[in-house]
Amino acid sequence: MANNPRLILASSSPRRLELLARLGVIPDAVAPAHIDETPRKGELPIPYARRMAAEKAAAAAEAGALVLAADTVVAAGRRILPKAETEAEARAALALLSGRRHRVHSAVTLVDADGRARHRLSTSIVAFKRLTEAEIEAYLASGEWRGKAGGYGIQGRAEALVRFLAGSHSAVMGLPLYETRALLLAAGYTIG
Repeated sequence: MANNPRLILASSSPRRLELLARLGVIPDAVAPAHIDETPRKGELPIPYARRMAAEKAAAAAEAGALVLAADTVVAAGRRILPKAETEAEARAALALLSGRRHRVHSAVTLVDADGRARHRLSTSIVAFKRLTEAEIEAYLASGEWRGKAGGYGIQGRAEALVRFLAGSHSAVMGLPLYETRALLLAAGYTIG
């Protein structure tokens, strides 16, 4: 819409762009926030997700613009699973998640044109089937795990391994659309 304020997506994730497009929203700019994403000592998954989204939004803030940032955390109990950068990390995460439920916390922060930050959180419960060694190896060979929280992307081959999902599919992908839409509307952004 022509009367909307400038919208900046503080993420380099192609999935977040795709998800925003499902709302009919195309950001005016994409400005990934380069921040330290190391969890603090003893930091729990929900506060960590919220902090990451808020810090990303603050790092990309631009006067007069809306800045949207998100962070998705896969948690096994109180443990934050890292974004898998190596095959060994992905294998360890998949082995840990095999046959059990885990939580996916997706935090969203929107900084409005006046600099006010609004926050939302979506928590989903995901359960994988008990994975065989062959299933883990096949998934690792796909390469879909690279850079993904918990070593998997539900929007790809891993979806066929999920036996249960309670919550938001889009949040598990990386951007909870219900919460994101609510934040944009609250900031006066018109969604067509």
